[in-house]
Amino acid sequence: MLRKQSLAWLSIAVFLSLWHGFALYLESRNLPGPLMVLQVFWEQCRSGELPYHLGVTLLRLIVSFAIAMFIGCAIGIVLGRNRQVNAFFDNWLVIFLNIPALVTMILCYVWFGLTEVAAIVAVVINKIPNVVVTVREGARALNRDLLEMARCYRFGKAKTLQHVVLPQLFPYFIGATRSGLALIWKIILVVELLGRSNGMGYQLHLFFQLFDVASILAYTFAFVAVMQITEWLVLKPLDNRAQRWRR
Repeated sequence: MLRKQSLAWLSIAVFLSLWHGFALYLESRNLPGPLMVLQVFWEQCRSGELPYHLGVTLLRLIVSFAIAMFIGCAIGIVLGRNRQVNAFFDNWLVIFLNIPALVTMILCYVWFGLTEVAAIVAVVINKIPNVVVTVREGARALNRDLLEMARCYRFGKAKTLQHVVLPQLFPYFIGATRSGLALIWKIILVVELLGRSNGMGYQLHLFFQLFDVASILAYTFAFVAVMQITEWLVLKPLDNRAQRWRR
């Protein structure tokens, strides 16, 4: 029986083969093959354009992600542990969850101007409600027996938070992180397209105007590769470590 890793590589090979086959069959610039995209990717890297714009977008992602996670986790824990506060703010949460991201972006640019602050604020506002919902459910699901044990042994608030609450919430933090990274980078691209003069979204907008599909796919590949590496090297090890307390 093939191992999971072998199946993963086989899946990628099949995907690339199908892509290459369709590109050869259509013979259209609207669907360049993987070799052409790889060539464009290499050329963009050599020129320094792709690393520069990718770095700008990643910096915006890291800043906005850190702010959104910190605020969202704090609010989520409070709402999950206090029924009255949750009942008061629940409608607020539903409203912010259903406001289209594009509306938030436009309003931030109107209110704060076409600035870096407006771009970061727009991304943070769109991400916080999703973090709150995920962490709130985790706070609601805390094991009451463990909390009671901590109370009996007089752990104190700080020790209870460190040894009882956070280990149980960590899987929810990882879930919010995974969904957050997938959501935030998509929002950032639109933010950059609307009001910034650099970044991946700005470049994709230029390529769209030129109907340069190969460059669009090359830039997309670069960002997906970065996110996948982050998943393998950071998120999965953290997730495995977070689950150890359950064994």
